[in-house]
Amino acid sequence: MTNLSDFPITAKWPAQHPERIQLYSLPTPNGIKVSAMLEETGLPYEPHLVRFDTDDQMSPEFLSLNPNNKIPAILDPNGPDGKPLALFESGAILIYLADKSGRFIPKDPAGRYETIQWLMFQMGGIGPMFGQVGFFHKFAGREYEDKRPRDRYVAESRRLLDVLDGRLAGRRWIMGDDYTIADIATFPWVRNLIGFYEAGEIVGFADFPHVARALEAFLERPAVVKGINIPKRD
Repeated sequence: MTNLSDFPITAKWPAQHPERIQLYSLPTPNGIKVSAMLEETGLPYEPHLVRFDTDDQMSPEFLSLNPNNKIPAILDPNGPDGKPLALFESGAILIYLADKSGRFIPKDPAGRYETIQWLMFQMGGIGPMFGQVGFFHKFAGREYEDKRPRDRYVAESRRLLDVLDGRLAGRRWIMGDDYTIADIATFPWVRNLIGFYEAGEIVGFADFPHVARALEAFLERPAVVKGINIPKRD
């Protein structure tokens, strides 16, 4: 049987199935990327809830796996060369799982790098900018009298949505007919922007019909339906 006791994180979140990929996460947009990907691939995994309300992400056990104290993170007992692999950063995890499963990333080098390009577009643009809109529109930032920060992030989010809408015009998914990690990374954040952040009106989401159409298709996928609730909250 696989022994993961050398990893301190397993002391706080014991592995009931140590032969499976261990997922440490919460169903936020970044967390949903990985839970949906695991569901899509069918790779065996065991989810563990990292609670923000009790600062689990700041615990020594979690920091031993991810010193950046962010979810998601994984521990694969069967990593490269059969050795355990600990990995954080959702984009890196998506690439790793795509390579491990042989799915959701093109096999030809040009297609692979183009997919990673759009993955980085989400990581460097959509995620950070949509998150700022959420802060200034829904959370503490909404009390700021100066609306210039909010308006700046709203304008940049609209620009990013316009880029994405243009890419999706005449395409089923970001890379065309094939669903890839670029879609798995992007649409949890679009869902969050218009759902949890309640920012659909302020960013003019109705102006981006191709994004709306792809988001609807994304949310109809059985793996996504399951993944948005993994790990289950108490």
